[in-house]
Amino acid sequence: MTCAIDAPQLAGQLKSPAAPTLLDVLLPEHYQAVHLPGAVNACIYEVVFLEAVKRLVPDQDAPIVVYDTSSRSHGSAYALEKLTTAGYRNVCQLTGGLEAWIAAGFPLEPAGASLPAEPVLAQRGYRIDTEKSLVSWTGRNLGGRHTGNLAISRGELRIADGQLTGRLVIDMKRLTNSDLQQTDYRDLLIAHLLSEDFFEVSRFPEAEARLTGWRPIPGATPGRPNYLIEAELTIKGISHPVEFPAVIAPQGDSIKAQATLDIDRTAWNIRYGSGKLFEKLGMHLVNDIVTLDFFLVAV
Repeated sequence: MTCAIDAPQLAGQLKSPAAPTLLDVLLPEHYQAVHLPGAVNACIYEVVFLEAVKRLVPDQDAPIVVYDTSSRSHGSAYALEKLTTAGYRNVCQLTGGLEAWIAAGFPLEPAGASLPAEPVLAQRGYRIDTEKSLVSWTGRNLGGRHTGNLAISRGELRIADGQLTGRLVIDMKRLTNSDLQQTDYRDLLIAHLLSEDFFEVSRFPEAEARLTGWRPIPGATPGRPNYLIEAELTIKGISHPVEFPAVIAPQGDSIKAQATLDIDRTAWNIRYGSGKLFEKLGMHLVNDIVTLDFFLVAV
């Protein structure tokens, strides 16, 4: 049976000689910003969580109270489960976590601290960091798939009046393959993709995604797509509107984003091996759908 203790009960126990060890299971930077008085820290998200607790509380019969940010987060329950399984026999979790402790008016360390505010996307212009950003591609056929990367040569984003605009320019000449280990086969595939059979890079050395807007996805939680992006994708001089979900989050003064877009390559006149356009292809059949994965850092 799970042991739980509320904030007033815990405050009373902390005044006794047999006070429990308070175990903050959040990230070290969160712990440094705000924690219960006298608490120690072992982050539940670290693979060395149990080893850290064993150093902090070697006696498995000692009373421990674990806490997280709130009742919405499962960190303290997860910690209690891990510690109980590891042999700790006197572990409770603080009901409501830090939020309940603060709501009850009990003190924190450092004095005067409060829960850190959630980061927000600043409304301003951003430059795409081309060294840290890339686009991955995946093409498939009945025999398997090929993958590789495309380099972003330049780009920018702007958030203004609640809307997103911007563009990404992709250097098609720097297309790479990452799944073929034999150099001759890899070079042959890259030459094939750069030729008129696919991207005709000699005539169309750049592709472009022009971002025209976004819509928040209601109820999105961190790690799930939180915006629907509207864009115009230009490949081989042909432009089509596209829409795709993305994860976009502030990281300090920058933005990180990731998104996956499936396109029908034939709409951009990439026809080689398409069963929509040719018959009796045999082993030369290539799926029409190509997947593009965007990993962006904007500063």
